[in-house]
Amino acid sequence: MRTLIKGGLVLDPANRIQSVLNVLMEDGKIAAVTESEPEADEIVDAAGRAVAPGFIDIHMHEDPLNDDGTLYRDEERAIFNCMLRMGVTTAIGGQCGLNVHEPGEYLGVIDREGAAVNVGMFAGHAYLRESAGHGDKYSHVSEDELRAIEKHAARALDEGCLGVSFGIRYVPGIDAEELRRAAAPCRKDGKVIAAHVRDDAAMIVPAARELLDAGRELDVAAQVSHIGSMGGFGQMRDLLRLVDEYRIGGMDASCDCYPYTAFSTMIGSTTYDDGWRERYNCGYDAVEICEGKYRGQRCTEEIFNEVRRENPDCLTVCYVMAEADIDMALAHPNVMLASDGIMNHGQGHPRAAGAFPRLFAEYVRTGKLPLYEAVRMATVMPADKLGLKNKGRLTPGADADVVVFDPAKIRDRATFMEPVLPPEGIDSVWIGGKLAAKDCRVVDGVLGRSVRK
Repeated sequence: MRTLIKGGLVLDPANRIQSVLNVLMEDGKIAAVTESEPEADEIVDAAGRAVAPGFIDIHMHEDPLNDDGTLYRDEERAIFNCMLRMGVTTAIGGQCGLNVHEPGEYLGVIDREGAAVNVGMFAGHAYLRESAGHGDKYSHVSEDELRAIEKHAARALDEGCLGVSFGIRYVPGIDAEELRRAAAPCRKDGKVIAAHVRDDAAMIVPAARELLDAGRELDVAAQVSHIGSMGGFGQMRDLLRLVDEYRIGGMDASCDCYPYTAFSTMIGSTTYDDGWRERYNCGYDAVEICEGKYRGQRCTEEIFNEVRRENPDCLTVCYVMAEADIDMALAHPNVMLASDGIMNHGQGHPRAAGAFPRLFAEYVRTGKLPLYEAVRMATVMPADKLGLKNKGRLTPGADADVVVFDPAKIRDRATFMEPVLPPEGIDSVWIGGKLAAKDCRVVDGVLGRSVRK
């Protein structure tokens, strides 16, 4: 099958292309990017549209499997469907130290069943820690448990995981030795360590330094996750300067960010341990409950304590980040776009269904970012970070994962009350040269396969 996408503005930062050209896809690969009009079985008129590599979400949270071990596939609420509707063709789960299932096995399920998008995984340190028998997140592991963590991490990487992720904030019992040894297997094949670092707000710089020091000592690439919710309280300039300092010293250090001023996490997480209101300089009413009988309500002290005690896994949204800090992060050349999307059967933060189109609507059309730069942040930057040589680019021979969108109309529609509403302005999304979504609706939800390294 030969498909020609004709007459669109081709944006391919991997190859420094920004011209009206034609893109030919054949047998699942990019066959040509050319001024000519080669013969094709199907011709798609993309005049007035942007044509780009499919977006890559380097940091999201996969849905748990069903009880029978199959993928959760609710048409509207499954997170991989949310990803596809907003132009993402490759999503990277297993973040913040969390896996919902053995990561290598999860990738196997993707290959057996197909998914709405291509899926890569990190091995989550918290998952490895619990698998080693250590359930207390506040205490140190034993030497035997640490050896089990190392062995498990190495096996997951051998099975194709792209790196090891940490939720240091969520597992405060981790020390420098545990961090270093859990990360060390990444040296073997040039894989990545990523982290929700130990602290935020006033303590973000030493917290990020802890991760970056481990990466520099091991000579592995490091990713500071969702920096808007970590340094978005007046510390962003210092955080970016710190990461730049490590980078100029020769380390592959970078960050990701989502374009919202509210974060989301479970109410029982350590983020809400004693002192959180002082840290964020806010009251209980900064927190909105995403599910259950208080869904859509801002907290009082009584509601907060009740839900934290009785339903600690309840998702919340916390409105505390400074817009100027988010703008600063997304304008920095070393920060890529990521959704940090997480859903609980359709409840959660709208970033899971809106982060990518929101960047174009709120940053490109308002003049905060050039169109080319926004595409770079969503394509080649994450591909190169992860070593995915056939993703995030329109090079002939690369995987034919392509998105066509209208730069004048693309926008997010998901809200905090309706977090899975599909966006607008995305004409079509191809995965492996086959049409996966059209007009922000899924038309083939099983084209995605595992992404391994």
